[in-house]
Amino acid sequence: MIDVEEEALREPERFASPPEAEPGFWEAALGGAVSRVESNLGSFPPGLYPAPSSKGGVYPAIRNSEWTTSFWPGMLWLAYEATGVGRFRDEGLARVPDFRRRLDEREGVDTHDLGFLYTLSCVAPWRLVGYRPAREAALKAATMLLSRYFEKAGIIQAWGDLSDPEQRGRIIVDCAMNLPLLFWASEETGNPYYREAAAAHLRAADASLIRADASSYHTYFFDVETGEPLRGATAQGRSDGSCWARGQAWAIYGLALGFRYLRDPELLELASRLALYFLNRLPEDLVCHWDLSFSPAAAAESLTSAAERDSSAAAIAACGLLELASHLPPIDPRRRRYENAAGRIARSLASSYSASGSEGNGLLLHSVYNKPKGEGVDECCVWGDYFYLESLVRLTRSWKPYW
Repeated sequence: MIDVEEEALREPERFASPPEAEPGFWEAALGGAVSRVESNLGSFPPGLYPAPSSKGGVYPAIRNSEWTTSFWPGMLWLAYEATGVGRFRDEGLARVPDFRRRLDEREGVDTHDLGFLYTLSCVAPWRLVGYRPAREAALKAATMLLSRYFEKAGIIQAWGDLSDPEQRGRIIVDCAMNLPLLFWASEETGNPYYREAAAAHLRAADASLIRADASSYHTYFFDVETGEPLRGATAQGRSDGSCWARGQAWAIYGLALGFRYLRDPELLELASRLALYFLNRLPEDLVCHWDLSFSPAAAAESLTSAAERDSSAAAIAACGLLELASHLPPIDPRRRRYENAAGRIARSLASSYSASGSEGNGLLLHSVYNKPKGEGVDECCVWGDYFYLESLVRLTRSWKPYW
């Protein structure tokens, strides 16, 4: 077990009590989010999807080529579960052929994000309504994802052609959220190799991406011929040595999901420590800056300075905290603390960051896509919209994850 500095283990007292919310608050927040999903159906018919981030609050429509396109059908399935309205189900099913086409034509599939893409677009409809073409597409995607596994290093390469020297042997912290596709495929087929590769990647990621103070690198490089860990770096964080907020949130959620499948208590403990690092670095309104190296008082609550908030990372963290809490015993005081923290973060998002009633077409304002490149800064980001909606469903329903 990795050693973690005392600061990262400090239990934040402000999460000792649940969020205050007037009667009907959560259902109203969920209703507003679902209403925005419904209003977007005409803008994103089958074959078109929201771009990764909005421009001036409005998502351009794009083809199915980005790593983010599945978050739109994911929202459709969440809306279906929240309401039971058949149109959301039918619209979700109508996207499956386009995701199968993408595999068959190999459009934008040289990525570990096949896990994001096919868990939400295809595993979800198979789990929810037993749609067999979705199962077939998801299994094909899982096999493609498995082909990115380097057995000697025990890693799944994140980006690019496997022979690309710029990307060869690179893993990124997001991959913990892509591994459930492999765990699912192993359960569906009985083939243990999917599961073994996912478990090996988690072990390698835990040993390399997570620092001694429970912060995380965004990316890490391995020598795939020898298995030797080489160096940590960032692609979207403030610096190689900082802690990119969205990456930390991915890790909290991904490690908790890893525990769901592997039942390894070390994964749960590590997720808990990463959660504490995250929670101890939140500003007053509990919506993180885009990099956790900014102090909680950074930018004096400004949303437009160098320390912009990333509401999408906050939404991911809320879901991850709820997943983490669900695996802790009822007598463990951390369970209630993480539930309270998730609820307080989600309440802040619903009260001050929701796009309901705005002129744009997103769900969640003040997200950051890629600050170093100036992409999607202080905009809506489609994954933030998805995880915001997922957090509201988790807080109002008994919900079984698609992951």
